[in-house]
Amino acid sequence: MTTAPSTDLELDDIQSGVLHERPSPYVGTYLLLRIDDRTAGRELVRRLHPVVDSGRPSTDPARDAWITVAFTYQGLKALGVPQNSLDSFAPEFQEGMAARADELGDAGESSPEHWEKPLGTPDVHVALAALSPDAARLEAVVERARRAHEELPGVDVIWRQNCYQLPTGRTSFGFKDGIGQPAVEGSGIPGSNRGERPIKAGEFILGYPDETGSLPPMPTPEVLGRNGTYIVFRKLHTRVAAYRQYLRDKASSREEKALLGAKMVGRWQSGAPLALSPERDDPELGADRHRNNAFLYRDDLRGFKCPAGAHARRANPRDSLDDEGSVDVRLHRMIRRGTSYGPMLPEGVLEDDGVDRGIIFVFAGAHLKRQFEFVKTQWLNDGIFIGAPSEKDPLVGPNDGSGTFTIPQRPIRRRLQSLPPFVVTRGGEYCFAPGLRALRWLAEPTT
Repeated sequence: MTTAPSTDLELDDIQSGVLHERPSPYVGTYLLLRIDDRTAGRELVRRLHPVVDSGRPSTDPARDAWITVAFTYQGLKALGVPQNSLDSFAPEFQEGMAARADELGDAGESSPEHWEKPLGTPDVHVALAALSPDAARLEAVVERARRAHEELPGVDVIWRQNCYQLPTGRTSFGFKDGIGQPAVEGSGIPGSNRGERPIKAGEFILGYPDETGSLPPMPTPEVLGRNGTYIVFRKLHTRVAAYRQYLRDKASSREEKALLGAKMVGRWQSGAPLALSPERDDPELGADRHRNNAFLYRDDLRGFKCPAGAHARRANPRDSLDDEGSVDVRLHRMIRRGTSYGPMLPEGVLEDDGVDRGIIFVFAGAHLKRQFEFVKTQWLNDGIFIGAPSEKDPLVGPNDGSGTFTIPQRPIRRRLQSLPPFVVTRGGEYCFAPGLRALRWLAEPTT
């Protein structure tokens, strides 16, 4: 199911990192900066502008390393953006992620009071992501960013987190990630699911019609808002040893342990979806990007292949909610850019080694509340929409040791009990990634 794009995106004005997949494998670095001097901050933006790539595909292999730049509400304020413009941004962005913790389920160990500083504080103004296929090119692109803020006494780097993707694409839990990105109408980037029409560009890029046929609310003036997008940045610590222990305790064999893990995630570790390979892992399928996302759930509404409460199915129910009438899954699609940090826990190790490891979760979209916050609160943190109000996402949900996870099977369903928390929020930010023209506007001393 494909349609010719009806939207011409201004690719030369959209930051590359919003639309384009990252190279695989890759290494990268996230930097957070604080602006103490408005003039220095604008000079930083002026210097960054030439090193930020646009969304138009490049044939130059040297451009496989790139920088994405985004600003928090406090960062735009520090740059001197007029108050009437600041007031035109989404309310969630203005509040910031820490203030939305109760809404997002970031409680207990995941609450902002336990976050890694300076995450969630007013000190975070600018977020930079530098990514490259290899360490040498990463160092070159980081050096470009470093030159942008050196000799600017009013700008300080206050946080750095190195990240990477393994050649297998697997995260610390052992599962291949980054599968199932939506195709964006007008981007020229084909989707991997032939059963899904491209999503309207306005769901992800401001200034274009979205799935409702309307233009999403856009920050003013137009030069600031158009071709920009909201970015969600979250550092998530993964309790890999606890996850492995849980599977060991619930399974009687290596095969059953792999199956239980797949049921919780919705995919086998190779990336092969349960919807296409419900009985056993299929590494060839998992590695085939033309097949590993080409499926729907319509023929498995009861979840015998892939449980309705599995992580991947919760995050993207596809066509399984078509009968609900009031739920349009296309209004809640997300572009995700997850990446790993910290060393992998060696295979077979069941005891926590005390090392910080996990996932840097990044979302890009035009609707913070309707996309990221809706999926997080209504689909991952809650089970009402799947008919299991007491169940949370078994992998990333805010479980507290009392939760359950139901696996439909014949003749009697299986219910896993006492789910502990496998993921702890270490911090995060709501950011705005402006278009390239907006970067020039932000750098102007007369803005």
